[in-house]
Order: sequence, then structure tokens, then C-alpha cells
Amino acid sequence: MVSGAIAFFYKSNGAKARVEHLRAPSYYIPFSRNPRFVSRIAELDALTQKLFVNKESQKVTLVGLGGIGKTQVALKFAYSVKDSRPEYSIFWVPALSLESFEQACGEIAWALRIPLAVGDKEDVKELVRQYPSAKRAGKWLLIVDNADDIEMVFGEGRSKGVADYLPEKEDSLIVFTTRHQEVAVSLTGSDVVELEKMDGKEAVDFLEKSLIRKDLLRDDAITIKLLIELDYLPLAIAQAAAYINTNKTSILEYLRLLGSTEQDIINIMSKEFRDSTRYKNTASAVATTWMVSFGQIRKYDAVAADLLAYICCIEWKAIPRSILPIVQPKARMMGAIGTLCAYQFAVKRENEDTYDVHRLVHLATRIWVDQCGSMAETREKAVAHLTQVFPSGDYANRELWREYLPHAIRLCNDKEQEDLEVRYELCLKVGQCLWVDGRVREAVAWLEESYYWRKRHLAEDSPDRLLSQHKLAAAYQADGQVRKAVELLEHVVAVRKKVLVKEHPDRLASQRELASVYQADGQVRKAVELLEHVVAVEEKVLVEEHPDRLASQHELASAYQADGQVQKAVKLLEHVVAVEEKVFVEEHPSRLASQHELAVVYQADGQVRKAVELLEHVVAVEEKALVEEHPNRLASQHELASAYRADGQVRKAVELLEHVVAVRKKVLVNEHPDRLASQHELAAAYRADGQVRKAVELLEHVVTVRKEVLVGEHPDRLASQHELARAYQADGQVRKAVELLEHVVVISVSNSVGKGRT
Repeated sequence: MVSGAIAFFYKSNGAKARVEHLRAPSYYIPFSRNPRFVSRIAELDALTQKLFVNKESQKVTLVGLGGIGKTQVALKFAYSVKDSRPEYSIFWVPALSLESFEQACGEIAWALRIPLAVGDKEDVKELVRQYPSAKRAGKWLLIVDNADDIEMVFGEGRSKGVADYLPEKEDSLIVFTTRHQEVAVSLTGSDVVELEKMDGKEAVDFLEKSLIRKDLLRDDAITIKLLIELDYLPLAIAQAAAYINTNKTSILEYLRLLGSTEQDIINIMSKEFRDSTRYKNTASAVATTWMVSFGQIRKYDAVAADLLAYICCIEWKAIPRSILPIVQPKARMMGAIGTLCAYQFAVKRENEDTYDVHRLVHLATRIWVDQCGSMAETREKAVAHLTQVFPSGDYANRELWREYLPHAIRLCNDKEQEDLEVRYELCLKVGQCLWVDGRVREAVAWLEESYYWRKRHLAEDSPDRLLSQHKLAAAYQADGQVRKAVELLEHVVAVRKKVLVKEHPDRLASQRELASVYQADGQVRKAVELLEHVVAVEEKVLVEEHPDRLASQHELASAYQADGQVQKAVKLLEHVVAVEEKVFVEEHPSRLASQHELAVVYQADGQVRKAVELLEHVVAVEEKALVEEHPNRLASQHELASAYRADGQVRKAVELLEHVVAVRKKVLVNEHPDRLASQHELAAAYRADGQVRKAVELLEHVVTVRKEVLVGEHPDRLASQHELARAYQADGQVRKAVELLEHVVVISVSNSVGKGRT
């Protein structure tokens, strides 16, 4: 009982009688013992410092995400006060509901031996408010736990809330716990202690105390991996330990369950378990714990609930605010985001307009939305919105679409949306951006997804279907699947020729792309003829600096060079480079590509020094702007090495090509044209450097692979055979060299005759 306190009770006739001089401190804590974990030193110290050392506050709020351990920390604090400051009475009231609050008040009245009129609930709340406030009452600590519901805490209209029944006294203290930042600030202003995730040692200690079999922790790496998966969240750790204890399984097996299907994870995270530090009849499972908060959000802020539902469909980290559905007015949008942050469900990154959501919250939200029966509708809205805001693959948008890509990929991976047409528009956009970013193999997969669906559901001349074919063909070419690219684009060109006028941009674009794959396929004459037509049309209808016109001129110059018309190629590319240097920034891919191509034709024209200087510039810019394995960066390094060799700088050529070959070996399949080209070039550099055996071995490999994937007369296949013959000769294998060169000459002459040349 409270030392020196005054208590009132009712006589049978309703008159008040006074009970004085209750000397012993009283306690009402509805838990049988301290929580299992004894850490969280920083938060316990912060409470002690504010309330007892500095004495700067009488009221402090402990705020944090549901399941992060607020009740356990408050309980630990209560026991530490009981042990170290015996002059304090300690009372604990849960604010889960008005009913739980009234029941706690009744328990406190019983602990203080205050008789009450039967069923007089209003009186018991009022008496508990008055009792510790009396002048002669001793010191006390009151803990108000789970003050999460704004209406219940502060009341609504004329109805009183929990806060209206709290006692006040100069030398006594109140600690609140809440999930809601707004409630915390409203209750205690700046006197807030934010409960963070446990650190590694705290989490390991807690897991160890929670497990029956301590030997399960012998593998530190597996233990840390589990804690990372559970995001060091106490409730999730307790749930994991309960599952492991009950099912007599191992940490590794539990990790496997977490890494399996989403439904398995949902089943695990929704499973209730016994926890002596949680209230009876309240959820102990991680997922259901948060659903209480989700319900509160839906009740008080429908916009915030809709945002949370949208977020559960995309990635849970690095969420740009610009990717969220637009809400007007702007203040309403900020309020909704503020609600999610107030509940600790979303956390704003410092100095960024970007948010992270707790991984397990993300999962629990999906469970909640699914249980509400609106998951299908939510997914459909999410994919429609993201498709609308997702930027084009234009280089200028690269920073934005790099931020959006993980979220779009997650939505596209959702197999529940396979019948949504808008999904395949998003797949197309994702594929285009991945292709621009050099992630060619991934790009092919998403572009195929878009194309095959549209092929099944759209008419042959549908613009959307043709666009998917065109983009997929470009990705096939970049991926070395040149024959597939040719077939697709020949079909696209044929259809567009029927339905579009000669100068239509889409018709010209598909012709330009077809010419490019013709060249890659060794059909150089076809490429030149088609590109001359495209360039002639575009020079009539487009301004000089139009990107499409410049792109076609670039491709035509490249075809001229491949066709041996080097002077034409030089003149045209010098024009393109001059224009692009005026209209594009230094690191723009089109500008760098044209400079790269101009260096190639300079070398073909014997202007090796110019080629070296220009390629050194291109490589320097790309090494700053592009990742190591980006195809454009590797292509420029390849060409620079070739120019070094032509310039007599053989050692530089060898070093650079060894790097290019090593990287391409990691990222490209064995038969990819670019991988084979760099191996061919490295072999030539080895031969020039006197490393003849290395050259022979590498070229024999290249010739073998190209023999499998290219037709007999393909220029690249013949070039490798020619280079191998030279390596054989340098290695003293003259007979092999003669036989191989005779074969190359026969094929080359036959090919020239077949094309009308002599």
C-alpha cells in the first residue's frame, strides 16, 4: 500500500469514510515475472535518466513498432524500480480497451483495499485517479501500456478517454507505451524514448533464453542469418523459438521454412504461441499483432490504409514517394504518410524522399489485405498505377527507373496477375529499361513475357504486339540470338509496311533495327540498302538533330564500314558526332556510341592515333558512368585494346582484353558473339605479343564454337579461321595453316561470286 496515503471507500449507505496512514507500498503488475530478456540497456537507462537522475520529466512515452518489445521493456523497468526504489508504489494499467482499463482500475482498488459500490465502474476509475493524487499519498510509478488508440486515449466528443482518468502528483511518475508517434507526442511532448531493434548481442541472448535446446546456437552464422531474417524483432524471435521448441526442429529448418513459399511464411508468422509477458486473449503472433494497428489505421485514416495496401504489393525497402498513388490535396498525402510513420510501419530515410517498411510488416500487411478479401483488387490497382507512372527507357529517365525497377519487377513476378493486360505493358517497360542498363539476359526474359502474351491475345497488326516484337528483337540481338532477331523484325517490317505510311516513325524504326540485325548476321549489303532508304526518308521529314535521324545515320555509317566503304563511314560519323556533341551531355549513351563507332572507322581508315585518343575518352567516361559488366563499357574497352594493338601498344592491348574476356566469361553464354569476339581479339594480341601457344588454344576454341552457331560463309567465322591459320603458321604448324587458309579462300571466293562480285 502507498506510504502515508489517503483512501476513500463507500459505506453501505453511500457516505464516504476515510482510511488514513497506509504505510507499506502497493504493487499491481499483471505479470508473474520479469520478461525473458534482460537487455535493452540503452532504453532502460534513458527512462531512468529522464525520470530519476535528471528529474526533467514526470511523464515519458516509450514508442516503437508493435512487437518490438515495449511492454517487456516497461515491465523490466517496473521491476528495476521495485528493486532499487522500494519507496515507490507501482501500478500497471493496460489501455488495450476501456474494459481492460476499468478492470485494471478495479484490481488497483482491490490492492489498495478500497471498497466500492457493486458495479460502479465510473466511480472506480475516478477513485483510482483521485487516490494517488492526494497530498499525503507517497511516491508512485504508473505504467499505461498499449496506449495506441487515439480515441480511447483522449476520448471522443463528450466521452472521456484513458488520459482523463490518470492521476497527477508532483513527485510521482507515469510511463506510457504506444505504437503511435502522434499519441506519444500528444501525451508527453518531447519526452519520448524510441525503442529501436535489438542489436546482435541482445538478440542472440534473447534467442538463447527462449530456446529449450541451447546447443542449437552452436553455428553462429546460421543464428545470425535467422536473426537477420527476423529483423531482430523480439516478437518474431519469440515466435520462432516457440515454433522450434514445440516442433523440436532446428534453426536451419526454420530458416528453410522462411525461405520457402509465401504461404508457408504466412502460416508460420500467423501461428499464435504462449507468452507470459503478453495479455490474455491478445494476439501473440507477429502478423496478427500488427493487424490491430492496421484496423486502427483503416478506421482513422482510410488514405493511409490504401497506401499501406499498395505498398504491400511492391518492394518493402527504398520506396520513393513519387511511386506512391497520388492523393490530393498534397497535405492529405503527407498526413497519410505521417500516419504510417507514426505507427512505425514506414521509416523515412535521412535526407531522402524515400521510405522503408519493416519486412515482416510488409508480409503481415499482405495477410491483412488478403483477409479483408481485397487482395486481387489491390494488386490490379497497384500494377495499373505503377505502369502509368513508370518512365520510358529513355536515358534521361535512368535515375528514376532505376529506383522504380525493383518495385516493378516484384509486381511483374506476381503470378496472380497473369490475366491482366496492363501487366504486360509493365513487363515491356521493365524489359526496355533493363536492356538500356545492360542487363540483357533479364531484359530478354521480360520482353518475351510481354510479347508472347500479346501474340496470344492481340491481332497481328496491333501496335502493342508489334512494339513488343520490335523491342524483343533488339534484345535478342544484344543477347547474341541474331537469327531470332532477324525473323521477328522481318515480320514486323512486313506488317508495318502494309499498315503504316512510308515516313511513319514506327515503320522507319523497325527498318533501322532490321538493318542492324542484318549486319550482325553478316548480311551487310541488305543492311546498307535498307539503311540508305531509312536515312533518305528521315532527312526529308526530321530535323538534323533528331535522335532517330542521328541513330539511322550512325547505323548506316557502321554498315558502310562493314561493307568496306570506309571513307563514307568516316564522313557520316564525323557529322553525327559533331551534332550529338551539341545536343547530348558527355555521358549520353548515343553520343558515346557514335564516338565509339567513329574510332572504329578511324582505325579501319588507318587513322590509328585518332582512334586511340577517341576511345580512351569514351572508356574513361563509361568507367565512371557504367557498371563493370555493362555491354557498352566492355565493347569500348574491347575496341580500345584493338586500337592499342594496331598502334603497337601490344602489352596494353593484352592487359585490357584479358580483363574484358574475364568479365564477359562471367556474364555471357559460351556462344555469345561478343564473348567470342573478345576471345578472338585477345588471341590476336597474344600472337602479336609472342604468346603463340595461348593464341592457338584460344582460337581453336573460338573456331569450334563459331562453327556450331554460324553458317559457313559468315564473316566472323571466316575471320576466326583466318586468324587461327596465322597462329598455326607462327607456331610452326604450316600444313594446318595452309589447309585452313585454302578453306577460307574457297568459301570467300564462292561467297563473292554468289553476290555478283569478282
